[in-house]
Amino acid sequence: MPRPHLHPERHLVSRIGWLRAAVLGANDGIVSTASLIVGVAAAAATPSDILIAGVAGLVAGAMSMAAGEYVSVSSQSDTEQADLAREAQELRDNPAFEQEELADIYVRRGVERGLALQVAEQLMAKDALGAHAQDELGMSEITTARPIQAALTSAATFAVGAAMPLLMVVVAPADLLVWVVSGASLAFLALLGAIGAQAGGANVPRATARVTFWGALAMALTAGIGALFGTVV
Repeated sequence: MPRPHLHPERHLVSRIGWLRAAVLGANDGIVSTASLIVGVAAAAATPSDILIAGVAGLVAGAMSMAAGEYVSVSSQSDTEQADLAREAQELRDNPAFEQEELADIYVRRGVERGLALQVAEQLMAKDALGAHAQDELGMSEITTARPIQAALTSAATFAVGAAMPLLMVVVAPADLLVWVVSGASLAFLALLGAIGAQAGGANVPRATARVTFWGALAMALTAGIGALFGTVV
């Protein structure tokens, strides 16, 4: 009997950890730095002041992203480890009950009870904690929290994103700085949305429209506040 041909499968969910941090960092870098630059420029600041504010925003933002990602993802990791320790203790105290619990999960998924008990028994014989972590707690290698990866990815992509509007400050004429930075930043955001959607296999037009809309709103509000306070002062 001929063996069936194996077909390659390309699943993108394995990218979810670093891709989320990368898109968040780059998006925040473009939006926050461009908004800061536009707001300061709208307040009639000098080009050197605008550049200094932008550089300060890049450094502070990158460090903030790294710290925020590390702390938040570390909290997720701590919760995961606590749940695993609790589950390991339950497996030591009452393995028979835990096997029944695992079998019940498979039954609810549609497996016949006798077969579910056999599956639970065989999985627990090989890796009891791993079986419960995946099927009872919903943990897997793909979704495991990685604080350092998230922190470094967010900080690096924030810096790259923030550098884009900063470059516009250097090359744009002073009288057109607000418009050049805004337009270029929106173009960068659209490109980021398209790249992120493509990498994650998502809808490209929807992702592009989403990041562009919120970026435009942030820059418009900041420019309005900068113009208002600049006029008042």
